[in-house]
Amino acid sequence: MAYYKDLREHLKALEEQGKLIRVTREINKDTQLHPLMRLQFRGLPEEERKGWLFENVSDSRGRKYVTPVACCNLAASRQVYAIGLMCKPEEINEKWAQAESRPIAPKLVDWGPVHEEIHVGDGLLEHGGLDEFPVPISTPGFDIAPYLAAPCWVTKDPETGCRNVGTYRTQLKSPLRTGLYFASTEKHIAMHWRKWKERGQPMPAAIVNGSSPNVGYVSVSRFAYGVDEYVVAGGIAGEPVELVKCKTVDLEVPAYAEIVLEGEVSTDEAEPEGPFGEYGGYMSVRRIAPYFTIKCITHRKGAIWQNFLSQFTPSEGNVVWGIAMESDIYKYLRYETGIPDIIDVGLIPSGNGNVIAIRLKKSERSKAWAVLDALAARIGANKIYITVDEDINPRDMDAVNWAIALSVQPHRDIKIVQDSSATMEAALDPSLEPLTETVKRVPPYLGIPKPSILLMDATRKWDYTPVSLPRKDLMEEAVKLWQQEGLPPLRLQEPWWGYNLGFWTEEEQEEAKMAIQGRYYTTGEKQAQRRSKV
Repeated sequence: MAYYKDLREHLKALEEQGKLIRVTREINKDTQLHPLMRLQFRGLPEEERKGWLFENVSDSRGRKYVTPVACCNLAASRQVYAIGLMCKPEEINEKWAQAESRPIAPKLVDWGPVHEEIHVGDGLLEHGGLDEFPVPISTPGFDIAPYLAAPCWVTKDPETGCRNVGTYRTQLKSPLRTGLYFASTEKHIAMHWRKWKERGQPMPAAIVNGSSPNVGYVSVSRFAYGVDEYVVAGGIAGEPVELVKCKTVDLEVPAYAEIVLEGEVSTDEAEPEGPFGEYGGYMSVRRIAPYFTIKCITHRKGAIWQNFLSQFTPSEGNVVWGIAMESDIYKYLRYETGIPDIIDVGLIPSGNGNVIAIRLKKSERSKAWAVLDALAARIGANKIYITVDEDINPRDMDAVNWAIALSVQPHRDIKIVQDSSATMEAALDPSLEPLTETVKRVPPYLGIPKPSILLMDATRKWDYTPVSLPRKDLMEEAVKLWQQEGLPPLRLQEPWWGYNLGFWTEEEQEEAKMAIQGRYYTTGEKQAQRRSKV
């Protein structure tokens, strides 16, 4: 089956699989759109969350838009994300690993639908500039403007010509001007910006909005400097990403994108940017950041505006970049550190990307600290890493807490190290320093204190007695009875049956079997025969 050509084919697939909500009533993008979607993340389990398509959008200025807004279509849930990758949810990490190991270079074509309409010069403002599109306010009541929440920024290293495609928050400042907040000097767009600044030139840039999902997925992912994200996107699709040349800057963008903004980022001036509701669940403070001036807008006829829902966890943003982070760690551990029996890597949903659990096979327990130390040494490390056994769901904090509570001795199984690099996560972490100090930093990402990393081995160090839940076959029988009684649908949480963890004799197993047969007095008689003086 061919991969999705564009956003439209992807939305069709979501709808066919029951994962798209169409809203036809009029919705105010500034006050209603994000609050409505937010309800599914605060009020529904993950498997019931879906993508949205708002077909009748207005704003608080009384404007009505012909452009619909698609949101949560990339990563409302792991199930939705898997549809975007054309795989099963349990295959996501391996699909990513294979995409990176089998990259496919993009293909330059002469023309694409993204150039069906071209606005440049006087035509830019005649069509409204950014006001042509219904850009939502992400955190109504606290954000100071709409932000491009799902922009794929395209830039190039002026020395090597190497492209970068990345997602960075983008405040609307005028119909032809936005902000650009890249948060960390480690971000590849920041490296490009510095090189253009050294040349005394503005940085050419293009913002892609609305593309096939593979482009959106690679844009929020972390790759080594010099890796072209379009190449990995090709690996995901199993075919080249078709690109066209921009009209006013020397850059390439997906031919089937919905909308592209072309222009320049100033390298000799910066201005205040923010506040904005960040992924960590708090409003970020106002910072000084570069700005982008739009020189040209191209888009498809009947274009669709794509948006992320991020901010407070759980959210689409947490899922879309969280899965990419999981997959990157999985690939690193399994294929680069020589620890093949990594079963899974999971971000704790409420941990905002800072709490990572690594599920190990029993045979790899002895390598738990090798795994933890390797992760702590990586650039861009997260805040807390926890190794768990193969029966622990790494995305279920209740299960992880169970492992921590009964498999960890703090003096033996916990270590704290200080990170050698200030990451984006640290730059946006309000626990690192008082915000009165944060707002003084210009640029905002320089000179921040070094964050620390907590490492925890929550694997069992020896055999345990069985998990104290009823046996699997008995729980499965109970599920049938539950359903026959017409009781509410179950959302079973692992583990939901008991199993043997090694420290259990055949005699104890037989006695438990006798108990459910009603023969427990036989066991009592046997125990009476084994009395001893005390």
